[in-house]
Amino acid sequence: MSKDAVESAQPAPAQAAQPPADAGDAGYSKDLKARHVNMIAIGGAIGTGLFLGAGGRLHNAGPALAVAYLVCGIFAFFVVRALGELVLYRPSSGSFVSYAREFLGEKGAYVAGWMYFLNWSTTGIADITAIALYTHYWSFFTSIPQWVLALIALAVVLTVNLISVKIFGEMEFWFSIIKVATLVGFMLIGIFLLATQHQVDGHTPGVSLISDHGGLLPNGAMPVVLVMQGVIFAYAALELVGVAAGETEEPEKVVPRAVNSIMWRVGLFYVGSVVLLTLLLPSSVYSADQSPFVTVLSKIGIPAAGDVMNLVVLTAAMSSLNSGLYSTGRILRSMAMSGSAPKFTRVMSRSQVPYGGILLTCGICILGVGLNYLVPSQAFEIVLNVASLGIISTWVIIMICHVIFVRRARAGLVTRPHFQLKFSPVTEIVTIAFLLVCLGLMWNDHEVGRKTLLLIPVIAIMLVAGWFGVRRRVNAGPDQQPAEPAK
Repeated sequence: MSKDAVESAQPAPAQAAQPPADAGDAGYSKDLKARHVNMIAIGGAIGTGLFLGAGGRLHNAGPALAVAYLVCGIFAFFVVRALGELVLYRPSSGSFVSYAREFLGEKGAYVAGWMYFLNWSTTGIADITAIALYTHYWSFFTSIPQWVLALIALAVVLTVNLISVKIFGEMEFWFSIIKVATLVGFMLIGIFLLATQHQVDGHTPGVSLISDHGGLLPNGAMPVVLVMQGVIFAYAALELVGVAAGETEEPEKVVPRAVNSIMWRVGLFYVGSVVLLTLLLPSSVYSADQSPFVTVLSKIGIPAAGDVMNLVVLTAAMSSLNSGLYSTGRILRSMAMSGSAPKFTRVMSRSQVPYGGILLTCGICILGVGLNYLVPSQAFEIVLNVASLGIISTWVIIMICHVIFVRRARAGLVTRPHFQLKFSPVTEIVTIAFLLVCLGLMWNDHEVGRKTLLLIPVIAIMLVAGWFGVRRRVNAGPDQQPAEPAK
């Protein structure tokens, strides 16, 4: 990045007003390096939504799923680009909650924070469900109940997350290395099978597997439309770049690189992988209870190929769970410092980890263990749809904040960095409209989606009741003193 770009990322010293400091940013270490943030961005783009969710979606939507991933990926990039611009304006571990506080007021920050908490707490349930399903792939674990495996996974990741942000960064770095290397390896194998016409489970790879099995839309267009909210869930961790920026030394250099690389990752890993999967086996062969990558590799006769891939996708789910605990801990602390979250979530450990918020998220995930006990076959899809409510609302709030930020910049109140989301406010408006349409499309899913939408009034009532419970504490003013480390 040029010197001018770096300088423009800072608030203007003269005519522009200084942005308010977020009390929740105090006390953090700056131990995340550029390689950590870059790999956190990659890890956010490659998660459970691709490794496990793509199987059921391919079965229902067919090869056109690749188009759905591409379209949703473009809008996801717009959101992260807008967030990246806000990060360069003012890095904050509170991320979009901190920006919502500045541009929308405390009510906006309250809604943004708790909806993000809803997203990641339910995503955590999806992750531990995925881990349990992956583990059941091996016959040795088949006899162990799904809820027991989910509880063990949660305990392991919680322990790792509480140590320090540096350990978290290292874990995500290596988790992401494993995911990227494995996907690249799978794609090389897939290209080899395609080029040599090596049969896969009795099928000859090629375009004929699409044309001879119903074409791009074997089940019609509606299943493709219905999977959109699930596809958005697949990209739900991309905003982690904004949260991680608060714990890195040079966000003005690290964040633009991480954000700009997201588009080619989407094209290569999501769209490329789905296209390959449809060229190797008919889409009807894939299923929701097994990773599509495991399905392919277990059918090509390579010894232990399915076992190795299953281990990798299990690692991806662990990585997603780890990231969810990390981000909600920081978001809840930012809220707690202003009074809109429980006081205990502001507490930090001696290793500068906001363990109060992490434990609260973990507590919700424990409820997910109960869900795995009651409805093990439906647990993943149920929480995926609820998580979609959280991530769609979060992304909408990010875009609204960006519109107000640009408006203030044009009025001379703040200075935009050179790293910008183009064509504002048209880009934000189109993105918000797309996200709301995806939300409305859930009504056509009678089994889970419609029931999920019926939760919106319930969530709204809970948010209103919660606001009346905390408004006096919030209106009293944020506590500007950083929380004392735990003794």
